[in-house]
Amino acid sequence: MIPRYTTPEMAEIWSEQTKFQKMLDVEVQACKALAEKGDIPAQAAVEIEQRAAFDLDKVKEIEKVTRHDIAAFVKNVGENIGDAGKYVHFGLTSSDVIDTAINLQLRDAMDVIIRAAKKLEATLAEKAVKHKRTPMMGRSHGVHAEPITLGLKLALYVSEMRRNIARLQQARITIAVGKLSGAVGTFANVDPAIEEKVCAALGLAHAAVSNQVIQRDRYAEMMGALAVCGASLEKFALEIRGLHRTEVKECEEPFRKGQRGSSAMPHKKNPIICERVCGMARLLRGNAMAALENVALWHERDISHSSVERVIFPDSTTLLHYMLLKMIDVFDDLVVHPDNMARNLQMSRGLIFSQHLLLDLIRKGLSRDEAYEIVQRNALKANEQGLDFKEVVAADERVLELLGPGELDLCFDISYHLRNVDAVFTRLGL
Repeated sequence: MIPRYTTPEMAEIWSEQTKFQKMLDVEVQACKALAEKGDIPAQAAVEIEQRAAFDLDKVKEIEKVTRHDIAAFVKNVGENIGDAGKYVHFGLTSSDVIDTAINLQLRDAMDVIIRAAKKLEATLAEKAVKHKRTPMMGRSHGVHAEPITLGLKLALYVSEMRRNIARLQQARITIAVGKLSGAVGTFANVDPAIEEKVCAALGLAHAAVSNQVIQRDRYAEMMGALAVCGASLEKFALEIRGLHRTEVKECEEPFRKGQRGSSAMPHKKNPIICERVCGMARLLRGNAMAALENVALWHERDISHSSVERVIFPDSTTLLHYMLLKMIDVFDDLVVHPDNMARNLQMSRGLIFSQHLLLDLIRKGLSRDEAYEIVQRNALKANEQGLDFKEVVAADERVLELLGPGELDLCFDISYHLRNVDAVFTRLGL
């Protein structure tokens, strides 16, 4: 099942042709390893490697009778080989082939995702450096707090993407394993050395122990990493949506030539990409929960996980890749409005400098409670009456007893809040 928003790379990875080709790779490598050990004739392995092939249409036709896709696949492959085809799937169980093959697909899908994640990190880093000194309003609880810079906001995202990349890389290692341990994991019909040889040939590690399947905690870890990365993208997208609002209008996602924001209102420029990313993140979280529920299976295995994984693996890898590409586009051409940022910094008429004033009064010898009461009283007066906070404070005799005009000016200097921006960027190596 290939999702609607698939990219060409993911479409190829999750195509039925690729799925069966990966299974064929497993079967051929198993026959070669069995022949080297002397478990099947050497000439049979040669013929299998030379003639092994499948036809999707014929596999589907056979499956109508067998009602078992692997049995249909093995039958079709055997028909293309001839007498030596009887050694295909020798000593294996279906999950030996299915799990090993799907992990080849997942490994390739994770490589595509990791490349895109690294590109997004690089795009964010470039924009962070560009806007390192672009001042804007910092907000907590949606309310003006203290000044920051757009570069600092983006630097935060750079750091988060680095953690996401590390999680994705670890998840790739976790799922890049194969198994050929048989029906219940006892290697009754295939020697463990065969498993090791086949997995090595395919570029996979071998599961140290398995039952009929590779254990599903591995996939839950991978799906969790995808979901966490998606949550980060949702976080970035949600911030752009907030900054895109008409009343704020500090940043906007790109609006292309010929684009229409609304069928009814020609003036609209909506953050549709960021909204789409936020919605898709919900799907990733739901799929991660399904993967967690797949961990517990009856005894040595039941099949309840299989139908779920046919959907969630291609669905989640394709969704996250698409989301990463969309956010690369958003940040690559992010529309920034420094003038609006400057306007919003002035909106509270200086209230955003209250903490600096508080600390200076404490430095002058006031208790924290006394200093807080003075600053809060003046701040509330300025806010409620629409007055300039600095002017209100400058009329407070108690403040003037402690702070001279020059000292008061410094309390309302934005550079105080941004003096350690370089230190943060140095920490990140930007």
